[in-house]
Amino acid sequence: MPNTVTRVLSHLPVDTLAPIAQRFPDIEFVQVPTQGDIPPDLRGEVLLAFTWGSPNLEELVERGVEWIHTVGTGVDGFPMAAVGERLLSCARGASAIPMAEWTLAAMLNFEKQLPQRWAKEPPPQWNFAKLGGLYGRSVCLLGLGAVAEAIATRAIAFGMRVRAIRRTSKPSPIPGVEIAPSLDDLLASADHLVLALASTAATRHIIDRDALAKVKPGVHLVNIARGALVDQDALREALDAGVVARASLDVADPEPLPAGHWLFQHPQVFLTPHVSWSMPGSLEWILATFEENLRRYLAGEPLAGVVDREAGY
Repeated sequence: MPNTVTRVLSHLPVDTLAPIAQRFPDIEFVQVPTQGDIPPDLRGEVLLAFTWGSPNLEELVERGVEWIHTVGTGVDGFPMAAVGERLLSCARGASAIPMAEWTLAAMLNFEKQLPQRWAKEPPPQWNFAKLGGLYGRSVCLLGLGAVAEAIATRAIAFGMRVRAIRRTSKPSPIPGVEIAPSLDDLLASADHLVLALASTAATRHIIDRDALAKVKPGVHLVNIARGALVDQDALREALDAGVVARASLDVADPEPLPAGHWLFQHPQVFLTPHVSWSMPGSLEWILATFEENLRRYLAGEPLAGVVDREAGY
């Protein structure tokens, strides 16, 4: 049955949503504050929210909101208690391409010894180096959602062996991706271990001392998901021992990291400040998920990217 929407409340500025508003001329788009007082007469059926929510979210959703859509994918920091029984969706898959490209760049940098190999002065030898390659190497994915699928297709094109583990027993949607029978089996076979799964109570510190004791020595760890997936104290020990040769991290715990944190200083940690989602058109892709869901909502069709409350994503 079609739904009626007269107003969309948005944490994002209205001018950012102007192209969408032009295509839905009967709907009013109103920016709402993320904290502080909300105008007493402000109401709306839909809320376009930041992934981390807002201090006044509980009051805001009581203003007639029936459906909430977050502009990011992970909802581990979203105040679920304020959502209640309302419909909640997210921008699942919108950043798969740039995050996959970031991952491939990190793996290539590791294998090709970049940036260490940039020559700033005459090297001891010309025309000789012991560089690695992606061809024939194994990339093992924790998670097999949209981001991991995008990584897998690109890794296969490089001639890599791609293995994965997922929460369900469903076969891989990507031909050529092996589903590992267990986490231990996956860890033992990884040249590049990529974390691309949601952060939930069940996955917190999934990479801990026990897991790192089972990896192939010299593994390259890549985390583009959430910092809470990794026990960072255990990671530091594994890096210092040479068990993990490099950690390429786009996320950390906490975020932002405080000044002086060891992740900034460790020579085998390559850290970026949660930007793997970024590339030209990123915001447009993210907002496209909301626009498509708004169309579906108005038509009474099932939404994409609906959050499973029990699973946590």
